[in-house]
Amino acid sequence: MIVQHNITAMNSNRMLGLTTNSLAKSTEKLSSGYRINRAADDAAGLSISEKMRKQIRGLDQASTNAEDGISAVQTAEGALNEVHSMLQRMNELAVQSANGTNSESDRTAIQNEIDQLTTEIDRVSETTKFNETYLLKGDKSLDKKYTYSYKNFNAAQQGTATLATGTSKLTMKFEGETDGGATQKLQDETNDFLVSLRDSGVKVGATYNDGVKKVNYSLSLTGSAADKYTVSVTDAAAGTFAILDKENKSLGTITVGGAVDAGVAASGDSATDTIISTTIQAAESESAQAKYYDKDGNTIPANALSDYMTMNADGTAVSQRGDSPQAYDAVGNKKNIASANINFLKDLTADLTVKLHVGADATANNQITINIASMSAKGLGVNGLKVDGADDTNALNAIDTIKESIQKVSDQRSALGAVQNRLEHTISNLDNVVENTTSAESRIRDTDMAEEMVAYSKNNILQQAGQSMLAQANQANQGVLSLLQ
Repeated sequence: MIVQHNITAMNSNRMLGLTTNSLAKSTEKLSSGYRINRAADDAAGLSISEKMRKQIRGLDQASTNAEDGISAVQTAEGALNEVHSMLQRMNELAVQSANGTNSESDRTAIQNEIDQLTTEIDRVSETTKFNETYLLKGDKSLDKKYTYSYKNFNAAQQGTATLATGTSKLTMKFEGETDGGATQKLQDETNDFLVSLRDSGVKVGATYNDGVKKVNYSLSLTGSAADKYTVSVTDAAAGTFAILDKENKSLGTITVGGAVDAGVAASGDSATDTIISTTIQAAESESAQAKYYDKDGNTIPANALSDYMTMNADGTAVSQRGDSPQAYDAVGNKKNIASANINFLKDLTADLTVKLHVGADATANNQITINIASMSAKGLGVNGLKVDGADDTNALNAIDTIKESIQKVSDQRSALGAVQNRLEHTISNLDNVVENTTSAESRIRDTDMAEEMVAYSKNNILQQAGQSMLAQANQANQGVLSLLQ
């Protein structure tokens, strides 16, 4: 027996050390709950785990960001609900003011409430905020927009509507009624009649009397015009006819002209044509504002002109937008809005832009942009709204203006509602990604307690056995002493 080394004891001690280390690692894993406590435990696994943790924590915060966005949207939408209510009340008041039973003092009283509601709209716009961000007053740091209004005409223009028979030699012309030859009636007073001419047409006839070499013209209204208007013969030979409304108020004059067809030869023979207009032009007046209409026949108010007009590059004048919707005149003819009829004023308030970051990465598609227009009275186009006066002119204009303002608020609320719905889906998706990524990261980083408990028990038994074997190996050399005695 060689005693210079104790190989058996050395081997037992080495194996006992390995078992002790394994037992220590098992104890660490069981006590921490993590399979990877340091890079040496699993270098690649640690790298993957930390990458997943970055994503998880980023997405958790992104979900919180989205929830904050919903809160901001709900705050703005709640305020706009009140603005909507006030605009509806203003519309109600404008309709009331337009009624002919109101006196001028009545309209003044109605105007007082309009003024108060306008002031309250401004207050709501200026004070509604979320986490110190004002939501409804736009962004005054940007210089982007212009507001527009219609100019009054500076000089009277003879309003005419010319209707052509096509292949016929008979023609006719409509002239709006004048007062003493000076002030022409407002175009809206003739609008319905001109529309009737366009849509239903009129019948123009000519009877030839060869005895006196004279043509007598006749005119009759067709379609809806026949029920609403009356034709009064002014001079059949001259071809002039007055058009009266149901109150026998003259709307204007139709003049018939042109030669009788060559086939009309005998006395008493006649030629009749039904004329459908394609070239009616709306009447204008020195006291009327320019009037333009959308495709549905609704008046385009001043606060909607930004859809049709834009500033020139030099900032000195407005011009028709290239992408503008089609505008029409009072009787449905396509018409470009004349820049000469438009006033413009620079508006220093642009839309407020709020970007919500709803992802763990810095990519642009991880941002949801919320645009909120200025909801002040000026932004809505109801600042300085008037419904007072001796007649219903202001009230009727106010109705059109308020209608456009209500539509603007509705569009904004609709946009906010769409964003809110999107954010709810975003939160659901983020939570789903976080849940599944957390599960994957846990499989890499966390301890399987059952599996690790088995390993711990194994290492514990091996440690005890190793200690016993080491003790026995050390006792084996004691036999040498008995040989020496």
